[in-house]
Amino acid sequence: MTTLPQTLDEWLAHCERLHPQTIELGLDRARAVAHRMALHFDVPVFTVAGTNGKGSTCAMLEAILIDAGFRVGTFTSPHLVRFEERCRLLGVPASASDLIAGFARVEGARGDISLSYFEFTTLAILDTMARAGLDAVVLEVGLGGRLDAVNIIDTDCAIITSIDIDHAEYLGDTREKIGFEKAGIMRPGKPVIVSDPVPPQSVIDHASAIGADLWLLGRDYNYEGDKQQWSWAGRGRRYAGLAYPALRGANQLLNASGVLAALTAMRPQLPVTAQAVRTGLSLVELPGRFQVVPGQPSLVLDVAHNPHSVAALAVNLDAMGFYPTTHAVFGAMADKDLKPMLQRMDPIVDRWYFTDLPTARAAHAAQLQADWQAATHRKDASCALYESPAAALQAAAAAATPADRIVVFGSFYTVGGVLEHGIPRLQAGQPTPDAGS
Repeated sequence: MTTLPQTLDEWLAHCERLHPQTIELGLDRARAVAHRMALHFDVPVFTVAGTNGKGSTCAMLEAILIDAGFRVGTFTSPHLVRFEERCRLLGVPASASDLIAGFARVEGARGDISLSYFEFTTLAILDTMARAGLDAVVLEVGLGGRLDAVNIIDTDCAIITSIDIDHAEYLGDTREKIGFEKAGIMRPGKPVIVSDPVPPQSVIDHASAIGADLWLLGRDYNYEGDKQQWSWAGRGRRYAGLAYPALRGANQLLNASGVLAALTAMRPQLPVTAQAVRTGLSLVELPGRFQVVPGQPSLVLDVAHNPHSVAALAVNLDAMGFYPTTHAVFGAMADKDLKPMLQRMDPIVDRWYFTDLPTARAAHAAQLQADWQAATHRKDASCALYESPAAALQAAAAAATPADRIVVFGSFYTVGGVLEHGIPRLQAGQPTPDAGS
């Protein structure tokens, strides 16, 4: 009899060794183990899929429902610093001991079924949530939708955020193909909220084919805003004079509108007051999504890691006003479409700090440098290479003046790498940022 892992880190290492492929899409393995575990939810489930905006959508849903008095569990991935971030119970990361019990139950049920890291950890988190006495569950899809392990759970309300090209080798190389994969989270007769303003036809067609209750932006719900406030209307409800969500960025009203549509669709099961909507949106937090850390220099953290999200980051940076020099710490996975990301940021960034990342999937800093040199039109910009995001940020802080800004973007590993000891408090010209939350 082999001894079971004892700590969360040991369990995660066990999951990594178990299955030869990092990503293997398909529901059969996870569904079989879930069936053996009798894994199910007796409370309303929201499932969120999309290329960008999933994390923000989950965070806003969670914040509003918690303010309305509901006990909410939220599953998101990946994490920035600690694995426990992936499972939030009542807004707080689950304890390692709760998760360890979930891992042990999955191990006990799987028998000879080989699970990927994501499948194993997803089942452990779902099991932890199913035992937590919740009133509502928010699940973020890891990759795609149709064949993602999260989709073993039948949703009561599907939300599909913006759709763009990412993970093309798994999901297809057009928005139509990717839309079809995302549409796989829909269920017959259940609401599906689409917050992409121009959704692929494949999403609309699939909703029609299975008889889902489709909510489209511009048809079933709408929003408008000025500089001070915004309002929302849809299917017999309206919210006027709303303050902007605490999450910054030009695209957050799209995400917030989808959230209000989902809450309206689920109103019979989970009634929320207008005050809970206001308070939830004003208090919502999500590290690493256009997170601006005040200081001299100012620091921007953003997990933008595909062309669509990097374009949104560029728009948001432009809206921040003038900075003499913009320094950028950038690290990304090798399988990403790097060239358009570098091209989009090229006019904005004066000094690049390319970094290696602690995973085999990552592009080496030297490769990022070569891609940038091939794409740049700037004769006045410079770059350097670093072995870690923390080292790159140190160098940027040492080179910056108080009036500059530093942008840390790309993979979750890049942003997570500078958050490991808390939020850095930068001082211009100082090589080591002080960490403190």
